[in-house]
Amino acid sequence: MSTTTVGGNLEIPKYAIRPSCQKSYSSSFYANTCKLFFLSRRYTTLSLTSRKVENRKYSKNEIACLVSSNLGGTTEQEGLTYKEAGVDIDAGSELVRRIAKMAPGIGGFGGLFPLGDSYLVAGTDGVGTKLKLAFETGIHDTIGIDLVAMSVNDIITSGAKPLFFLDYFATSHLDVDLAEKVIKGIVDGCQQSDCALLGGETAEMPDFYANGEYDLSGFAVGIVKKESVINGQNILVGDVLIGLPSSGVHSNGFSLVRRVLARSGLSLKDKLPGESITLAEALMAPTVIYVKQVLDIISKGGIKGIAHITGGGFTDNIPRVFPKGLGALVYKDSWPVPPVFQWIQKAGTIEDAEMKRTFNMGIGMVLVASKEAAERILNEGKTAYRIGEVISSDGVSYR
Repeated sequence: MSTTTVGGNLEIPKYAIRPSCQKSYSSSFYANTCKLFFLSRRYTTLSLTSRKVENRKYSKNEIACLVSSNLGGTTEQEGLTYKEAGVDIDAGSELVRRIAKMAPGIGGFGGLFPLGDSYLVAGTDGVGTKLKLAFETGIHDTIGIDLVAMSVNDIITSGAKPLFFLDYFATSHLDVDLAEKVIKGIVDGCQQSDCALLGGETAEMPDFYANGEYDLSGFAVGIVKKESVINGQNILVGDVLIGLPSSGVHSNGFSLVRRVLARSGLSLKDKLPGESITLAEALMAPTVIYVKQVLDIISKGGIKGIAHITGGGFTDNIPRVFPKGLGALVYKDSWPVPPVFQWIQKAGTIEDAEMKRTFNMGIGMVLVASKEAAERILNEGKTAYRIGEVISSDGVSYR
């Protein structure tokens, strides 16, 4: 019986446990005294999670395709889902619920630690199976930007300014030239975030990863005055949802993207249908780092809540910033959906609800603003969209 070892990250979206303003696995208060140390880059043999998959089970859709192929006939393909691609959002949510029993206060985009008249705000993340595309395309110099973006974009939802970033790079055999490209992207991301790359860890673990493959994790810490923290508590019915555009898929949903790519019959070198760029260029576009833009908007007042649209899409992320009893009405067709999402949905026969719970759909950050602040933001000349409003209802609805 053959056994295949599969390594890498399970893309579990940061899911809310309570109607707080902000990321799973993050605590809003940590009672024990902490000390921060400068971390040197050293080679160790630390362990990451791996799993063995035996006797692969095929989905109903795959079985239908195989039967059709063997019979020489055709069949209408079922729509793909994130769960069929291997990522179970509900299971991730259940894990967070259980963790919350052991560490009350988690559920936000960033964890808050009181420090005098301020909060330190911390976040951690990876880039998931977007790494698989980096391995296939050979594009390694921007994946570090994604890594930084996923953490710093989380902590600015509290209004915090990023202070420093730490990285973790793990591989079976250290390819110095490849690692340098990855770290260059991390440096670029830190420069875009106006924060310091304080240190990191390089773990060389023989036989753990396939040749040429690696894994990444990132950690960011920022600071915000207690009186300036954005926590969603003063959000009211009628407040405006402002969407800031994404560069594309960013760093979530790639398990489903890869399944769609396989079904489409296209390669990463092929053009994105109807566009002048390749699928590799469209899918590997680095995540937008919103730090400077969002902090500038916050400084002018009127921002009551901020949601970073990552795993879970609109459906699971926007409600995380609302007090109990409030929800979002999102206006359909109020912003241009990038062609890459249109291709993903068509090629994968994916339902609208699944798209909205998996991808950012062209909006990477949502601000909840007063009407006055919303008008100011929309008239400043930078690209932003009025995508909805706060209503007296739970969850997200569309009109």
